[in-house]
Amino acid sequence: MNTQVGFDRCLSFINCQLQSHPPLSGYRAGERRPVITISRQAGSGGHTVAEKLLKLLQHPELESPCSWAIFDRNLVEKVLQDHNLPHNLARFMPEDRISEISDTMDELFGLHPPSWTLVRQTSDTMLQLAELGNVILIGRGANIITAKLEYSFHVRLVGSLERRVKRMQETQHLNAKSALDLVQREDLGRKRYLKKYFNKDIEDPLLYHLVINTDLVPCGEAA
Repeated sequence: MNTQVGFDRCLSFINCQLQSHPPLSGYRAGERRPVITISRQAGSGGHTVAEKLLKLLQHPELESPCSWAIFDRNLVEKVLQDHNLPHNLARFMPEDRISEISDTMDELFGLHPPSWTLVRQTSDTMLQLAELGNVILIGRGANIITAKLEYSFHVRLVGSLERRVKRMQETQHLNAKSALDLVQREDLGRKRYLKKYFNKDIEDPLLYHLVINTDLVPCGEAA
């Protein structure tokens, strides 16, 4: 997804959700709109499943185009906007893919706020989006942040290393070695992110309502 296009779509969604309108079809007055979180191993098809899920969850009878939205890469832009942060901080905010040493040195020399501050601000924005409802939140500990919300549903996507590397080759146009390096780096970063900031093991199945192996369940069926 083009980041700016995705962000513009999500701004449209937020503006629409904040407007006064009758309850959405299928929801009783006062009923909370649901939140879905997707945690994923690298290359397990997280974005593909999310996009297919978005189409399935749209209500065709609504005239409004903003019934559901996905927040992932565009979430960074929303966090920066919500907390009046400079745009160049975006490179510090992926799911802990920067080395611990680089992150610590940048904090010491004042190149960006402490990483704990960025994570807290990201969590604040996620909770605001969850309050709006009808959102799919991908990664960044969304399942932990929204765990106490009764209207949240948490999914984990997994797959064999071989199949995930192959999918990464196809989607990112990489050779086998580069795809393997990317999968392993992203898996490690996401695992470290959850452990460092939430003291949770990302592989713990008790953190999710549903764990899906996309080797065995195609993305469309998973959605």
